[in-house]
Amino acid sequence: MEDSKTRSEASHEAASGAPSKEPTLSGPDEMRPPPVGSKRGIQFWMVFIAGLTVDMLSALDLSGVSTALPTIVDDLHGTEFIWAGSAYAIASTAVLPLIGGLVSMFGRKPILLIFVLIFALGSALCGGAQSMNMLIGGRVVSGLGGGGCIAITEILYADMVPLPERGKFQGITALVWALACAIGPPIGGALANKGAWRWLFYLNLPLCGIAVFLIVVFLRVHTPRTSVKEKMAEMDWTGNVLIIGSTVAFLLALTWGGVQFSWRSWHVLVPLVIGGVGIVVFMVVEALWTREPTMPKFCFSDRTTLSGYLGTFFHGIVSICAIYYLPVYFQATQGASPVGSGVDLFGVALVIPWFAIFTGLSVELLRRYRPQNYAGWILTIIGFGLLTLLDASAPRARYIGLQIPLGVGLGIVWIGTQFPILAPLPYSNNARALAFFTFTRCIAQSIGIVIGGTILQNTLLKKLPQAFLATLPAGAQVAYAAVPRVAGLPEPLRGLVRAAFADATRVVWQVMIGVSGAGLLSCVLMREVPLRTDMDETWGLQEGRPVEDKEKA
Repeated sequence: MEDSKTRSEASHEAASGAPSKEPTLSGPDEMRPPPVGSKRGIQFWMVFIAGLTVDMLSALDLSGVSTALPTIVDDLHGTEFIWAGSAYAIASTAVLPLIGGLVSMFGRKPILLIFVLIFALGSALCGGAQSMNMLIGGRVVSGLGGGGCIAITEILYADMVPLPERGKFQGITALVWALACAIGPPIGGALANKGAWRWLFYLNLPLCGIAVFLIVVFLRVHTPRTSVKEKMAEMDWTGNVLIIGSTVAFLLALTWGGVQFSWRSWHVLVPLVIGGVGIVVFMVVEALWTREPTMPKFCFSDRTTLSGYLGTFFHGIVSICAIYYLPVYFQATQGASPVGSGVDLFGVALVIPWFAIFTGLSVELLRRYRPQNYAGWILTIIGFGLLTLLDASAPRARYIGLQIPLGVGLGIVWIGTQFPILAPLPYSNNARALAFFTFTRCIAQSIGIVIGGTILQNTLLKKLPQAFLATLPAGAQVAYAAVPRVAGLPEPLRGLVRAAFADATRVVWQVMIGVSGAGLLSCVLMREVPLRTDMDETWGLQEGRPVEDKEKA
């Protein structure tokens, strides 16, 4: 036990940069999920269901909007198409660096409730939007709430389940995400077809109500009782300001580049340089000077943890590009309706969860995670390679069937990267490590949306007939402005436009092959570290009224 305590203390010092009160550790028997029929079992599963409900909210919002977006933007007479997607992603990414510190200082429950309510407010604003600016503003608010919710639920799962057993629960979480990715596009498309796209956002409100009820009733956990002044003093404000400002600047540059401004324009170059330099400065500050770092210091010192974060980053880019831009191919090239494009996405969406669950169970049984990561990336590369074979004349069976290898690879890596991140830690429910894991995934998704949109924009400007480009609104993002118009075009113009979209999405898949290759290379850094079972029980579920003390874990 002394050895375990020593490792825990060392881990906390490594993560925070300063010694603190060592946590009380529990082994696998103490922290194993309780029997379903017991009182604690009911509490455990109700909290888990609350987390899944919150995850479903975020996933439905992300996936459902993608197929409805052309209709929404057309209905609101907007031109800033890419911002309707990017605003949510950038906002959700910007808030994430704060989460690890907030839940450690103020507790999991109050912070989670606040972010669920913020998400509900953003959904209401989007549903009631009367202009593109109002919609984008609502997407920003929703992004803030959704990003916080995703990060906190990851931390809650880790609080309740030791790392070796977490695989099957992560698989269930991936099932919820994949289910949302499967039903979100058809729901969004159906509502868009009926002119009722506002209900895509209003439907979030009852789900928020269910989540709030379950959290209030069943989530009974430790809440630190130190003063607000003490809590605020322990936050890494320097690091948060640096990384949030740098991330937003960097993503703004990527969003504007080649769309609103030339890549050589100062509008793009200045924020790009500021963002890049700011991220480097942030890493230096976190590694050398910060006592309570936003980016845990073991990210720099352990190559296995670093490999997990790198894999998470690359996976975030490729997975979001597949989910966001396959529907563009279905609608523009194959003439699918918004509902039909959601159904056509099943080739990816219905495969991801089963292989995520398989990966989690295989890690639990074999106590190994490196082979799964290698296999997942190889299959992802093969999957994107197969997508490059699709053209304007591809039959439906082909473009649905060729998604399956990609779905298998994405499902495996979806679960596989968290194990190398957490395995080297002496206890595996470190809030800051998990918050940075979610931040890494979300910033990657933000970059992925922007990269895919930029590739489509620039390729379509070259490939589309000038006669068709002249009919589009000035300054509009070509991809989303063009999609609703393709079906009504006369031949041969329609055939030329469909072929241009096939060529543009092919370029996206080719770039994603390269990104997936980088993901495969990240596995070279990965070691097979034994999965720890020690956990900090300070944050575990408590029966009855939680014990509140004055110490921060």
